[in-house]
Amino acid sequence: MAREYDTQLIESVAVRRARMRELLLWGRQRRVRATGDGFRWLRIGLVLAAVACAGCVGWSFLKGVIADQQKARNPPPAQSEGPR
Repeated sequence: MAREYDTQLIESVAVRRARMRELLLWGRQRRVRATGDGFRWLRIGLVLAAVACAGCVGWSFLKGVIADQQKARNPPPAQSEGPR
């Protein structure tokens, strides 16, 4: 019986500490905690989208530079005039 009381006391202290910690971190606004996760995922998604866009732009730029270099190395053959 004494062990049950001790266990209950320890659990109640743990719960109280957790609540105090949440109050210290989030204040009285519990919405901040609920919406904070959504904003975090939104920010992560925006960063990933920006990285993907930058990668596409960089790849397009490199393909253009390589194509220009290949054109400079291999000029198109001169067109010969046909018989008259």
